[in-house]
Amino acid sequence: MHRRILAPVAAAALTLGLVACTDTGGNGTVTTPPPSINIGGGSDDGGAEPSDGGGESSDGGGDSTVTAPDIPAPDPADYPGMDQNTPEGAEQAFRYYVAVSMWSHQVGDDSLLKTLEIEDCGSCDEFNVELPGLITNGETWSEFEIEDLDVSIHPGDHFDHEIGYIFTIGEHTRPDYETGGRDEAPAIEYVTVGGMTFDGERWLVGDIDSEWGPNAHSL
Repeated sequence: MHRRILAPVAAAALTLGLVACTDTGGNGTVTTPPPSINIGGGSDDGGAEPSDGGGESSDGGGDSTVTAPDIPAPDPADYPGMDQNTPEGAEQAFRYYVAVSMWSHQVGDDSLLKTLEIEDCGSCDEFNVELPGLITNGETWSEFEIEDLDVSIHPGDHFDHEIGYIFTIGEHTRPDYETGGRDEAPAIEYVTVGGMTFDGERWLVGDIDSEWGPNAHSL
């Protein structure tokens, strides 16, 4: 089912994102700073692929490893209603899933993340494609914040609701397995769509798709 949901939902998400993320000069900057979620007290193909330079470590990322296991997990209280069987509950649950995904990359542990997905969610594995390598090698990303740019709710053809979510992650460092050092990653913008299904008690991610990078709005 992967790749089915991005095309129909992303158009609406992108339209909202363009309104939220374009200033009077049309250069894609945000005129009003969006709220920040510090998933370290605060991807992807999406949440996990970019590893080029351009950013700075927020925690002295020149070290070969990051002591991220001390970073607290995202607090469900920051996502009120995420267990309610409502469209808004699906929205909050997907935002929580993304926050847990990013946190998992910072602590090298996907046990919490897996509880938020349906069984055998292949597209979830693609979204978190770098995570198994981080866990195996005992490496992590350094801390960063998530900034919400836009979120929208849509009825789903294959799921109860499909959530369009546009956000950025802040500058951070990632391990470079070829050199044994760490690469600096810039702030990265993501356009994501999550297919959400309610299992009778809570929302689970059944499918996810994303695009990342400076040209994400030109899908």
